[in-house]
Amino acid sequence: MNEFEEKLLELLEQRRWVELREALSVLPAPEIADLLLVPGDYDHALFFRSLPRKLAAEVFSLLEPTEQDTLLLDLADSETRQLLADLSPDDRTALLEELPAEATRRLMELLNPDDLREVRQLLGYPEESVGRLMTPDYVEVQPDWTIEQALAHIREQGKDSETINMIYVTDKSGKLLDDVRLRRFILANPQDTVESIMDPSFVSLSAFDDQEEAVQMMKRYDLATLPVLDSDGILLGIVTFDDVMDIAEDEATEDMHKVASVAPLKMSYHTADVWTLYRKRIVWLVGLVIVNLVSSGIIAAFEEVLTASIALAFFMPLLIDTGGNTGSQSATIVIRALVTGDVKISQWARIIAKELGVGALLGCSLGILSWGLGIFRGGYKIGVVVGCSMMAIVLVANIVGIILPFILEKFHVDPAVASSPLITTIMDSLGLLIYFSLAVWIL
Repeated sequence: MNEFEEKLLELLEQRRWVELREALSVLPAPEIADLLLVPGDYDHALFFRSLPRKLAAEVFSLLEPTEQDTLLLDLADSETRQLLADLSPDDRTALLEELPAEATRRLMELLNPDDLREVRQLLGYPEESVGRLMTPDYVEVQPDWTIEQALAHIREQGKDSETINMIYVTDKSGKLLDDVRLRRFILANPQDTVESIMDPSFVSLSAFDDQEEAVQMMKRYDLATLPVLDSDGILLGIVTFDDVMDIAEDEATEDMHKVASVAPLKMSYHTADVWTLYRKRIVWLVGLVIVNLVSSGIIAAFEEVLTASIALAFFMPLLIDTGGNTGSQSATIVIRALVTGDVKISQWARIIAKELGVGALLGCSLGILSWGLGIFRGGYKIGVVVGCSMMAIVLVANIVGIILPFILEKFHVDPAVASSPLITTIMDSLGLLIYFSLAVWIL
């Protein structure tokens, strides 16, 4: 720990609460959250109690669910009630959906009627939907108000809003008419009406959209906030950039885990215990071992060919590894393109045609190189077998790596499941089958 952190812990040990609170109030919330995670024999709950109310809620929202649960156990009901009231609605919902059912029920009993009604509404939406992510804290104005009236309303209501960068114009029934940037209100004539600075276009989400849709929409339209509407166009809430960034990071991490054939972790690595990490990995590894038994069966079926020409064994690792690498490359490229929306499933024919060309060029290049290596190690006929096998394996691997993610996407399975280990295992079997079949035919 640096000198400043040691000073904070010294103030805590000496119970110098006023000085400690003043020192903490100048620190950014993420740094205070890191301090709470530092192991030590000091009272973490006491440290947390030293924070100003608003800062405490912000710091709490940055902690991992398991860390939040541990901290809540050390807080009195009155402190927990105040903390829940200070949390933003989306952070409060995120906390309650992560906790065990009994803990969630206990915390909901501590909420005031308005917050309880709000929480029940947000938790009523499907998991990983935009409805769980949105916050109902925003500023809305009427189209017939003057700019002066609207600015006065923004000053009054803005302090409780998640953001005031975007102001939402609604009619009497709450139907969204437009979203207008705050700067347009500031620069407009105070006597003009809100309707005079409106334009007819805006981008919105449904509360039932997947959270990934919010990520894509913000990226495509370069917006920091998005309104969330019901089927009648009524404004329900907004989704903000900071929440979407968290979702984007979580989704990217989940895809990376799947690509590595690991069941996605729903927690950070440093909070996961050995047993959890074991469970997330063992199922895939056992499955891949079972699939690899096919490769062993193929080698056993062609035992006589290997016995007749032992030189064929020299090139088995070269060929099957290259096939796995090629398939992993093509699968990774198409999975990322599908995730980012760069390609659509309807474009599968054009993508496969393109990759046929790429696979043919790669196969010819590597086939010529392998042909030379085969001649050097085993003679002319072995060179022909190895060169032709390399061309065929690379071409097939490229196509398998492209087709498998499209097939999974078609059946609504995350294409990231077409991971490098899975592609490599499939190509081990196909590569050996191609290699020995050509060896029998040529030799």
